[in-house]
Amino acid sequence: MKRFWLLFSQVVTVVLAVWFVLVTLKPEWLNHRPSISALGLQLANESASNKDGGATAPGSFSAAAKKASPAVVSINTSKAPDKNQSPMAPWFKHFFGEPDDNSAQVGLGSGVIVSDQGYILTNYHVIEEADEIEVSLNDGRKTQAKVIGVDPDSDLAVLKIKLDRMPVIVMGNSENLQVGDQVLAIGNPFGVGQTVTSGIVSALGRNQLGLNTFENFIQTDAAINPGNSGGALVDVFGNLMGINTAIFSRSGGSMGIGFAIPVSTAQQVLEGIIKDGQVTRGWIGVEPNELTPELMQTFGLKDTSIKGVAVTGVLQNAPAAKAGLRPGDVIEQVGTKPIAHVAELLSVVAGLKPNVSVPFKIKRKDQEISIMVTPAQRPKMKPQPSQGAPGPQGLQR
Repeated sequence: MKRFWLLFSQVVTVVLAVWFVLVTLKPEWLNHRPSISALGLQLANESASNKDGGATAPGSFSAAAKKASPAVVSINTSKAPDKNQSPMAPWFKHFFGEPDDNSAQVGLGSGVIVSDQGYILTNYHVIEEADEIEVSLNDGRKTQAKVIGVDPDSDLAVLKIKLDRMPVIVMGNSENLQVGDQVLAIGNPFGVGQTVTSGIVSALGRNQLGLNTFENFIQTDAAINPGNSGGALVDVFGNLMGINTAIFSRSGGSMGIGFAIPVSTAQQVLEGIIKDGQVTRGWIGVEPNELTPELMQTFGLKDTSIKGVAVTGVLQNAPAAKAGLRPGDVIEQVGTKPIAHVAELLSVVAGLKPNVSVPFKIKRKDQEISIMVTPAQRPKMKPQPSQGAPGPQGLQR
């Protein structure tokens, strides 16, 4: 028994001595752990083995592309010519070279099959005012699509097609995205055919771009060009993270700044349209404005470090008025979410469930007040034509 304990103590002594030497001279050997990004790439590469047993090149995203691409479709739209044009129009066109409005207008975009029942997510501006919508799958099949519903406030639309054995994309969780994560953009830019580009998440929560009523964009440097609208933004595992929507461009092509609607928003719109025919959003009935130094002085706010959104008007008998909100109040927090900009307030309030009370933290002069507001359902707005021309500061859809 003594020999056993003697041997055990000698082994322990040797192991501790080796560990001490490694800690002293080569600590990096003990601290080496693969990063999440590296682990993701490793898993993606391991899952990319082909049928012959060969593996893809290190760093390849072919597995993600193969998984997601079949569910990304091309969308071609057409609009019938205007039959109510003036009989004098052909003369003006002949002499002054004006464009021929008597020919059909065509459009191009992309979409994503998100259900085995044939539901497709795309941008509203891709299919607005279209008389015919043709969907082309990556396997060569083509079919006509029906519009199930649209949501201009988020620039999303839901289509439906009827085909057998339709590929369906896997929904991801955009809430887990981080700046620096690798992503792929899949679509049909300029009508050249399905194209996959790669990049990273450049920023999250982009708003105040003037594109939609509710903005919470994922910004990416993956190349997005005209025709990519409505296509998929996926992660390195091929899961849907967003719907590509717009680019910043001075030339009409990609300049490394693209925007996608998070899949969390897209799922909410999809479910609302399929279930109720529309998206149900919260509404409190205030006129919000950015909190400027001038408004702070007008409202008698001495604390210049305050952050929030100024209420400059309250609709009579609206939920905000019934709860006691007044012009001059500053909304600092809704529920557990801090509010710093008008766009944030709109998005947060829109996400509230109608008829369910929520605490609002407000600043009234020098007093902190908490009140309970019961949102109503946001009134249905009449769809407004989106702008196909460059938006503010070179933004394009």
